[in-house]
Amino acid sequence: MPMQTANATPHSDSLTNTARPAKLLYIDNLKVALTVLVILHHTFITYGAPGGWYFTDKTTHTAALIPMTLFVATNQSFFMGLFFFISAYFTASSLPKKGAARFTADRLKRLGIPLIFYSFVLSPVLSYIVYRFADGHQITYLQYLSGFDGWIDFGVLWFVAALLLFSLVFVVVNLPEKRKIHAGKKSPTALNIILFAAGLSVVTYLVRIVFPIGWVLKPVGFQLGHFPQYIAMFWMGVVASRNNWLNGFEYKTGKLFAWLALLMVVMVFPVLFVVKEVTHSPVETFNGLGHWQSLMYACWEQLTGIFIMAALVIIAKHKWNGQTALMKAGSRAAFGVYIFHPLLVISLSVMAIGWPMDPAYKLLIVAPLAVAFSFLLAYLLTKLPVINKII
Repeated sequence: MPMQTANATPHSDSLTNTARPAKLLYIDNLKVALTVLVILHHTFITYGAPGGWYFTDKTTHTAALIPMTLFVATNQSFFMGLFFFISAYFTASSLPKKGAARFTADRLKRLGIPLIFYSFVLSPVLSYIVYRFADGHQITYLQYLSGFDGWIDFGVLWFVAALLLFSLVFVVVNLPEKRKIHAGKKSPTALNIILFAAGLSVVTYLVRIVFPIGWVLKPVGFQLGHFPQYIAMFWMGVVASRNNWLNGFEYKTGKLFAWLALLMVVMVFPVLFVVKEVTHSPVETFNGLGHWQSLMYACWEQLTGIFIMAALVIIAKHKWNGQTALMKAGSRAAFGVYIFHPLLVISLSVMAIGWPMDPAYKLLIVAPLAVAFSFLLAYLLTKLPVINKII
């Protein structure tokens, strides 16, 4: 099934070390969980799931490929959209407090500097690791740089570029009359959310007629076929913040969406495979360009994604509002993890090339190590005086 790949990197006021009321600790906890999913997402792609990544060592066993594909497809349906929602939720309250000038300067520092660092420092290092140690080219790093031409490459930080763009647009739109978004103060009902997801499905299908999944806007790395959800969830994050929506949802609503999401993943997703096999449809027909199969996939993806997002936020608010010291440290390190986790995933998977086992088994070893070392490295970096002011 089609999906966006190698693209996951959130940052916002919610990812900084700003003190917040205890009632929002569940947002921090969600952020840590989503960060782990990002690392696993790219590790799954490394070892078999569909998608592009710096280095792949893919298994050929169907028994492993099917759950890997389901995992990354389900992730793609919601995790970046939820990051946009969380980011916007804090952006909406940050702009009035800081003012346009200070807010813009802060965004440029906290989002712009990591973009420059990743593109000009980390990206060539990642490419060299694969070129030298996976592909076996016996050259030095300086020799490699002499022929390197991919200097503008945001890689996994495409999200940071998009968030910076959204934030700057939000400043401009918000300035003229310091306008408020006109929305009801009551939280949306379950039916409202379902209708929103259905409408988003149609919009996504229409956008993918022109920008199918896999079409990338160079050099920023935007897959515009996924942007209807990202734009919609950023906007919803602003609306939710200004109308205090998160405090109005009942726990039973979260459980309802959890069951609906489970139904979409366990019962409906296999139908897509059946349709593909019965109609002998290539995967490309699910990507867009007006194919009816792409409408099916857009509906599954957006309904599943919105249901999962609603379930996670509502249930976490009611059940996950405490925080251990480990979760607090993980939340503080989250943005650093997004910047540096490709270094750990790539290094570990390249080191594992010679292991005498199927790549599916390597996944079981590399994935937890990548999670642990990514958080450890990022946490240590937050202790450095200059770096901790950015990440």
